[in-house]
Amino acid sequence: MKIGLIAGYGEISLLAARNLKEKGYSVITVALSETISEDMEPFSDRLYNVSVTQVKKILKILKKENISEIVFAGKVTKELIYNDLKFDLLAVKTLFSLKDRKDDTIMNAVIELLKKEGITVLKQTEILEDILVRKKIMSRKKPSNKQMEDVYFGFKIAKELGRLDVGQTVVVKDKAVMALEAIEGTDAAIERGCRLAKKDAVVVKTAKPGQDERFDVPTVGVDTLKKISDNNGALLAVESGKTFIVNEKKCAEYADKNGLVFISIEGVFYES
Repeated sequence: MKIGLIAGYGEISLLAARNLKEKGYSVITVALSETISEDMEPFSDRLYNVSVTQVKKILKILKKENISEIVFAGKVTKELIYNDLKFDLLAVKTLFSLKDRKDDTIMNAVIELLKKEGITVLKQTEILEDILVRKKIMSRKKPSNKQMEDVYFGFKIAKELGRLDVGQTVVVKDKAVMALEAIEGTDAAIERGCRLAKKDAVVVKTAKPGQDERFDVPTVGVDTLKKISDNNGALLAVESGKTFIVNEKKCAEYADKNGLVFISIEGVFYES
């Protein structure tokens, strides 16, 4: 069996490739930068390096390889799209035909192009089910009642942010919003929010209401916790059953070593 892997930044791409190999697939990787391709080579039966904005070239590769199913994995930031000068005609035509430049709008347009070529996009959660977090407290340190009030407050704000398809991460303190994630991404939002809070900020990351599990599933790892610790934050909360955690054991160890609270909670209390 052959499958295509569209690989963005981060360890999640490596985990997806590993899982696909374990399932018996021959993995044809399209890496969206040269930096990514260096990491992906050991996990790929064939590897192509293509700019994210060379849409026609990506489609040609998938067609040449007779790919009928693909998986998206890893980060593809808007900054990468807007800073890349290698736009091909199909990419330009697609972008200018969109009603807006929201993440879901862009990705759904790409998926529609793939569908026209007979290519199905699989859910990330089907390939990476083993790293979906369950409801639990992963750190030894437990959240205080005051922190949980901030978590629930931040969760509702994050869901509204996701509903508007702007971002998935909110930084709060004392039920006041310190930062909302937008085009700059999670790490920059955490850094800004924790700096404004000065100390003990609470970071909440959730899935969007009606999250499309084919792309953009919320993901955290040690780097996320490090960003919080380095900026005097106190807690990271994610949504259980809908968030990928890259190496949960290492994340818990890092949280314990640095005095952080790390939890996952259910989203049933949120009413969209």
